[in-house]
Amino acid sequence: MFERFTEKAIKVIMLAQEEARRLGHNFVGTEQILLGLIGEGTGVAAKVLKSMGVNLKDARIEVEKIIGRGSGFVAVEIPFTPRAKRVLELSLEEARQLGHNYIGTEHLLLGLIREGEGVAARVLENLGVDLSKVRTQVIRMLGETAEVTAGGPQGRTKTPTLDEFGTNLTQQAAEGKLDPVVGRQREIERVIQILGRRTKNNPVLIGEPGVGKTAIAEGLAQRIANRDIPDILEEKRVVTLDIGLLVAGTKYRGEFEERLKKIMDEIRAAGNIILVIDEVHTLIGAGAAEGAIDAANILKPALARGELQCIGATTLDEYRKHIERDAALERRFQPVMVGEPSVEETIEILYGLRERYEQHHKLKISDIALEAAAQLADRYISDRFLPDKAIDLIDEAGSRVRLINSQLPPAAKELDKELRQLLRQKDEAVRNQDFERAGELRDREIEIKAQIRAIVQSKKNDGETTGDTPVVTEEDIAQIVASWTGIPVNKLTETESERLLNMEDTLHQRIVGQEEAVKAISRAVRRARVGLKNPNRPIASFIFSGPTGVGKTELTKALAAYFFGSEDAMIRLDMSEYMERHTVSKLIGSPPGYVGYNEGGQLTEAVRRRPYTVVLFDEIEKAHPDVFNLLLQILEDGRLTDAKGRTVDFKNTLLIMTSNIGSRVIEKGGGGLGFEFANDQAESQYNRIRSLVQEELKQYFRPEFLNRVDEIIVFRQLNKDEVKQIADILLKEVFARMTEKGIALQVTEAFKDRLVEEGYNPSYGARPLRRAIMRLLEDSLAEEILSGRVKNGDTAIVDVDPDTQQVKVLPESPQRELLPQGAD
Repeated sequence: MFERFTEKAIKVIMLAQEEARRLGHNFVGTEQILLGLIGEGTGVAAKVLKSMGVNLKDARIEVEKIIGRGSGFVAVEIPFTPRAKRVLELSLEEARQLGHNYIGTEHLLLGLIREGEGVAARVLENLGVDLSKVRTQVIRMLGETAEVTAGGPQGRTKTPTLDEFGTNLTQQAAEGKLDPVVGRQREIERVIQILGRRTKNNPVLIGEPGVGKTAIAEGLAQRIANRDIPDILEEKRVVTLDIGLLVAGTKYRGEFEERLKKIMDEIRAAGNIILVIDEVHTLIGAGAAEGAIDAANILKPALARGELQCIGATTLDEYRKHIERDAALERRFQPVMVGEPSVEETIEILYGLRERYEQHHKLKISDIALEAAAQLADRYISDRFLPDKAIDLIDEAGSRVRLINSQLPPAAKELDKELRQLLRQKDEAVRNQDFERAGELRDREIEIKAQIRAIVQSKKNDGETTGDTPVVTEEDIAQIVASWTGIPVNKLTETESERLLNMEDTLHQRIVGQEEAVKAISRAVRRARVGLKNPNRPIASFIFSGPTGVGKTELTKALAAYFFGSEDAMIRLDMSEYMERHTVSKLIGSPPGYVGYNEGGQLTEAVRRRPYTVVLFDEIEKAHPDVFNLLLQILEDGRLTDAKGRTVDFKNTLLIMTSNIGSRVIEKGGGGLGFEFANDQAESQYNRIRSLVQEELKQYFRPEFLNRVDEIIVFRQLNKDEVKQIADILLKEVFARMTEKGIALQVTEAFKDRLVEEGYNPSYGARPLRRAIMRLLEDSLAEEILSGRVKNGDTAIVDVDPDTQQVKVLPESPQRELLPQGAD
């Protein structure tokens, strides 16, 4: 008998057994079958009982009132009572009378009513159900379902092969399983219009991934289910065909063609099928063995004659690549372009879907969160399309909030930890055959489990009574955007605000002098983080101009390390590698047909992977002029298109270009530019030099390039005091390396003065200082360590001999002024 039960009817029987176990009964009676019918929730019987005011909670209370609870011991196999068996026999008889060759939930309900004397009938009467009206209601509901699904069971049996390889969207729409389709009225009307044609009535939905092509087909199915369609589409069934499933398992020549031929014959015979093929380009080449024809060529004649109504869906790239090449196939389809919805339309779509996601995640989604999802997705996630990326944000934020709120309370966590420890002790006691100890531990285990259950239930009850349902807020959406892109769009914390306000001081720990540059960079980062920057341009763009070795590249590294996490967060491009015209293609990728086409560009790929970063174009004047043409659109519009046609978003990058142009002008302006004058004189001198440098830059770069740069910052030459401060920073690095080797290092003031004297050169900046440290300090230390005079655990003191002026490394501290380790 059970082989003729539908999936829902089998589910009812399984739920009935579960109800018997819950009540501690070792039998399944009519009352358990009734509870199973109500609990199943989606079948005809459940809908009829719901319409008559019956719910599972009340029914369970009535059942317990009438038969009470059992002893608690339930066998693995739970038998049916004679009366329940009689109900199953009557349901088979009801199915025969209605002309159905299957037994569904509706037949089980009719069998229960017809039997009329069991506990189930009493429960229904106690709940105020008129048993005489149940049959009429079932028949009426069956009639509606039959109309919706084009003949119910008879309609299904006409197309067994199509049912095996396809999904009936109209039936799913009638059962409320499809997500609601919001908007897209124009596209759905156009699809209906094409379906109404006499021949070649096959629309193909063309659009980018995630814009809602499949949703339009589902929207059509919902309109058919709701009878909100012209009479030409009445009684139609929308069925999706799974091409992958159709090809799967066809081992021998001709099996695939035979399956497809059967489906086509069934569609012709039924006459009311609209076939939906998602990713319609997969038809081309599907099932084509050597010498055989593919699915597209098998379907062509039927598509042209109007025997087969098909809705296809594919992306623009796939349509061009596969379908446009086959002109005979292309002419059989009528394209319907599906564009990306606007942010406002996306918000409307999210409002329509909210209830489904709230039910799934068991929480509430605020209006502000929905609006934030659409706006933040549009602004920060540039490589995907609305509404898909906004829906994904809502879904993941819901999952995150639910996980945070579903964790065990701290008290339950402690008990759970104790329980795990207890179970290990119990296993050990059993292994040692200490059964008395194992028994005590088992009692404690039962006690702890009961305590955990009580705490969890108490939390659940508190939530229900206080109405404390978790809510997805704008901040949750921002957290997900930040985790996807690395762009901090969430609200500023107090700690981060403090860091931003003190940014100059932190950068000056690595950068000596160069106040103008540090201030300009700090202002730009603060502007971007607060959200005041122009959303369609990069965070900021600077040209750092000045002599070599004054800190242009170092400032960029310091910014990357401080604000973006590490120096590796910086994208560095040495423009000396782009001196030739053909090397420009390395930035955006090689053109089609050239080596490296699939690898992408060095700049575009790096920014796609890390959209929130510092991009450093080092020594920009060494690049070929064509590089500046690429930079124009980045500086103005914050975007760049790579060789594959993908748009890369530069709106969250900080662009810094370094250049040595103007260094001669700066040298002529005075050794320590601006430092040997009074403050007002220093400022005027700096502004004069800056205007001279800008004039020199105009000789190298075109006006439209310089005009797009936010600020040109001239770096000053370093004076002796600043070189001395840089020496402290570089010496700290040496101290740290020596500490790792177990050697403490100290240097005297005399050595430090000697270091500055040899390492100071206004024309070359701080780089000679690094060479001086290597020559005077590191070389001497290396010799001492290799000779064994300085060993692990020693303290090495570096000094200058006052007589010979030679640098010497002493194993013990002399009585003279020392610069202690780590001093500034």
